[in-house]
Amino acid sequence: MKKQKSKTVCAKGQTSFILCICLLAFLSIQCSRDDDRAYSRGSTVIVAYSESTKRWLLDAFDEEARFLIFLPLVAYDENGELEGRLAHSWEHSPDYREWTYHLRTDVRWHDGVPVTAHDVKFTLELLSHPAIREFASSAIESITVHDDFRITVRGTENPENDEVSDETVYYPKHLLEGLEPEKFRQWEFWKHPVGNGPYRFVRYLPETMMEFEANPDYYRGKPRIEQVVLKFVGEAGLSELLSGNVDVVTFANPAHIPMLRTDLRYREYYEYWLGESAAIFWQHDHPFLGDPRVRRALTLAINRRELLQLLNLPVDLPLFDGIYTNRQFRRSQLPEPLPYDPEGARRLLEADGWRDTNGDGVRDRDGQTGSFTALINTSYGEYERIAVYVQDQLRRVGVNMEIQPVDSSVISKRMETGNFEAAFKGLNFSLFLRRIFTRWQLGYQNAEVVALIDQLMVTADPHVADNIYRRLSEIFRTDMPVTFLLPSVGIHFAHRRIQGLSSPWRADPVRHMEDLWLEEKQK
Repeated sequence: MKKQKSKTVCAKGQTSFILCICLLAFLSIQCSRDDDRAYSRGSTVIVAYSESTKRWLLDAFDEEARFLIFLPLVAYDENGELEGRLAHSWEHSPDYREWTYHLRTDVRWHDGVPVTAHDVKFTLELLSHPAIREFASSAIESITVHDDFRITVRGTENPENDEVSDETVYYPKHLLEGLEPEKFRQWEFWKHPVGNGPYRFVRYLPETMMEFEANPDYYRGKPRIEQVVLKFVGEAGLSELLSGNVDVVTFANPAHIPMLRTDLRYREYYEYWLGESAAIFWQHDHPFLGDPRVRRALTLAINRRELLQLLNLPVDLPLFDGIYTNRQFRRSQLPEPLPYDPEGARRLLEADGWRDTNGDGVRDRDGQTGSFTALINTSYGEYERIAVYVQDQLRRVGVNMEIQPVDSSVISKRMETGNFEAAFKGLNFSLFLRRIFTRWQLGYQNAEVVALIDQLMVTADPHVADNIYRRLSEIFRTDMPVTFLLPSVGIHFAHRRIQGLSSPWRADPVRHMEDLWLEEKQK
């Protein structure tokens, strides 16, 4: 009854919703035809920013804005190749656990103090503090500062099995040394940060905006976009963009994508969250799901390309069945996906003895039915759409999947106790490998996988890791402990006057602002 009531409410509100959509579309078309307000802003870019203002934007846990003002050691260019930022070169020991970075000598903090290896050491130690734990306290074995511009870091593990991280930015020791790590997120520093990157902090208005200006002393030259404003809009990014109040919406709501695609003022870009995927976790102790041939058949029955269209995602996104390292992704060495093959799915189920013996549309065998219940994560709205689509796909091959929406914490607890049959959930490769036999009770048993994961956890050599991931993917394609559905992506929309963006390596306008420029309005 509750499900039916929800449908009724949607039906009553459908007319108003359609009218709102049509009005917004009409306004956006009119703006694109008439005066485009974005060009009147000159060399200023305004970003609709939904980040919570309860936490200052530029600390180690912000995903994009920190790159406006702070530098990482390295970055990726538009082709996915590493290039230096704070470091101009680097080398590693034979076992890849020890990395020596040679820092640039011409980078200064925005107050004029030179950036040195002592700042790098300070930041790494700060982020390893138990009160912060950006890194595990045991992840770094030693840090050696040879001189002001050369530092060696030896690690005990390399969980991403990558060469050099581009995610960590570095903070000024001379301003932060002595502050309490326990109050890291409450430091006054985040209200008026002093960075070393392409933009300098100008002002912060609580719950309103944060403003930056191009750094004229930036070692790569003053950025071509003079001013950047992060406008805190909450969930109002769509209306702000269509009304011309902002130039950029990052991580667009998938439901808004079709409308934004029709507005000629904006261009769409996408990026990948490497090592992450939406997936279905299977309970291997279930009487129907326990056979790998059944799990393979269920995967063959799902048209994942069509699912991309349903979710308004680019239809050319790479699909895969298996796991990969970041290096393999950059080299287009992804594990091949199983094809969409409903006839093949039916043959596998038939060969395993699952037939519809009573004509009710659901396969059965030895008194068991081809049915199961799947948990879905209610904290991510798209999972319900995904699950409903998969439910229909499986029904076509004679399999009944019931859907049970639950909170994400409930899914985690039930997976940890084995009290589930299937679960739609995000999959992080690194966490998956760490937890598949230690935390989650999937009922999956494979001695070779255990041995391979043990080898992976003790190597930092990316070449060795690549080979282990290839073998693990071969096994997973046979055993199908999970079904990989879709890659995790972020969709960004930027005004057409913003130039220099590209998918997938330079898709986020905030992160890559220093590489962008503005096109003048064509007369």
